[in-house]
Amino acid sequence: MAWVAGIAIVAGVAGVAWLADNRQVEMLLPFLRRDTTWQAIQQRGVWRVGLDPSFPPFEMLDAEGTPIGFDVALAQALAESWGVRVEIVAVGFDSLPDALKAGRIDSIVSAYPYDERLTQDFLFSTPYFDAGLRIGVRTGSTIRELTDLSGLRVGVEWGSLGDLIGRRLQQDGMEISLQPFDAPDDLIAALIKHQSVDVIFVDNVSLRQAQAAGLSLSTVGEPLESIPYVIVTSRRAYELHRQVEASLQQLIVNGELANMEMRWFAVELGEELSQ
Repeated sequence: MAWVAGIAIVAGVAGVAWLADNRQVEMLLPFLRRDTTWQAIQQRGVWRVGLDPSFPPFEMLDAEGTPIGFDVALAQALAESWGVRVEIVAVGFDSLPDALKAGRIDSIVSAYPYDERLTQDFLFSTPYFDAGLRIGVRTGSTIRELTDLSGLRVGVEWGSLGDLIGRRLQQDGMEISLQPFDAPDDLIAALIKHQSVDVIFVDNVSLRQAQAAGLSLSTVGEPLESIPYVIVTSRRAYELHRQVEASLQQLIVNGELANMEMRWFAVELGEELSQ
């Protein structure tokens, strides 16, 4: 009788599990399996990070061909907090997701923008940098918000996102005069030297480089278009993702991430524009 009762209990439990909502079962899966990616990192003492070393100041090669840059420093800081070292794997930017799927790398740390279309396969960290389009002004400007631009001359890069948004604002009725330039550096130079523009639409990478170089530039409001850079891991690497998130938050709180950003964005741009 006890044996029969035991079978009945097991059958009852199995029935409940079978009828459980799929989403509830899915929530339990992380507790029923192990993150083999995190385990492998711990066993070999190495975190394999994929990046395309062709986008300074985030990633580039020094004179000896060694990868350096903001992303490299960020990856090293994260790995250090876990007691492992970083192995940089150079991968073409467009091939990074495939390399992660194939297990050639453990994560992507390569100025990689958040892409909602990839959430089925990957987990994304909190953004550590927003490369989106900003309104740039000279420090001390009375411009405080987008509506203050009416009647002003706005510098944009030919064919860029800034050019597109500037034209869209004109179509929506804002009275601004667009002044096109060939490159972001030309935009910034024109603004600093008071040449033909009152304000600029510029990507935040170029703007931060100029600010880190000591130029008197400020931003107005929130990004006109946000492009957040994130760290990417496999959807199955839930523990690695958790560790990335915890360590990244610590770097934000203690100010080290901001220091890293300033250090790697400090380029020679300021000296070139001051001449």
